[in-house]
Amino acid sequence: MEIRIATRQSELALWQAEHVAAILRQLPEIDSVRLVPMSTRGDEILDRSLQKIGGKGLFIKELELAMQDGRADIAVHSMKDVPVVMPQGFCIAAALPRANPADALVGMTLEELPQGARIGSSSLRRAAQLKMLRPDLHVEPLRGNVNTRLAKLAHGDYDAIVLAAAGLERLGLEQHISQLLHPKQMLPAAAQGVIGIECLSGNVELRALLAGVNDTPASRTTLAERTVARLLQADCQSPVAAHAIAVGSVMTITALVALPDGSRFLRDSIGGQMDDAENLAAQLASRLIANGASEILAAIGHIDD
Repeated sequence: MEIRIATRQSELALWQAEHVAAILRQLPEIDSVRLVPMSTRGDEILDRSLQKIGGKGLFIKELELAMQDGRADIAVHSMKDVPVVMPQGFCIAAALPRANPADALVGMTLEELPQGARIGSSSLRRAAQLKMLRPDLHVEPLRGNVNTRLAKLAHGDYDAIVLAAAGLERLGLEQHISQLLHPKQMLPAAAQGVIGIECLSGNVELRALLAGVNDTPASRTTLAERTVARLLQADCQSPVAAHAIAVGSVMTITALVALPDGSRFLRDSIGGQMDDAENLAAQLASRLIANGASEILAAIGHIDD
């Protein structure tokens, strides 16, 4: 069997696709694996915010079309960038072991940042939590791949920027990390640090093969976090965070909903059996909604009244 992997052309996307390819090449059923690099609208439009051009799904749509058209068999994603509602006919067939889920400050630590410092990030989730930690900070838009963002920092456009630690570590750029932000300081995006493998849900043979490389703890925590986000009707750009930790058979899920300026937020946790991940997530989302999460999101236009 040959596996063709649809992938974006950024350095990080190619690293992730090659990582999956190396794992698949170890399977006896696989004869060959090759990459099908593609450009997406999300990569091409850098002068506007993702919210204004259609969200992070723009990074994925072309890859799904390639699978639909028979040009590719699977697509490899950073799961934090995958919309929580999958399009009909597609599924996440496997999740790889989770890398570092934390966010990282690059340039300075929180303590070193001067009053009113400029922080580069286009994530409302990160902006909200930065403002909760340091209300004086100015969070300014930042788009582009990892190296583009690092170059903008080096050019002096920002005092510091926030990036996912996993991306920096995968590219061997961890020396740029000034401070890892603990989840108690900044709760990660749902499924941050997880690489997911997508395929057509109707391809039973391929799904069965990919199940062999699935990591159960990563799959369960990803399900829990994405369920919270889905039930809150959050998208990849909403100021919503969800982080699940599995220790043995026990899972703890923590979620946060906030206004982008950090002036109002809700944070709650729930614990239980890992096998009950989806139900635990539903209970946590219900509690957040009961305490006003929908009103917070509606106030910034992420939920239609």
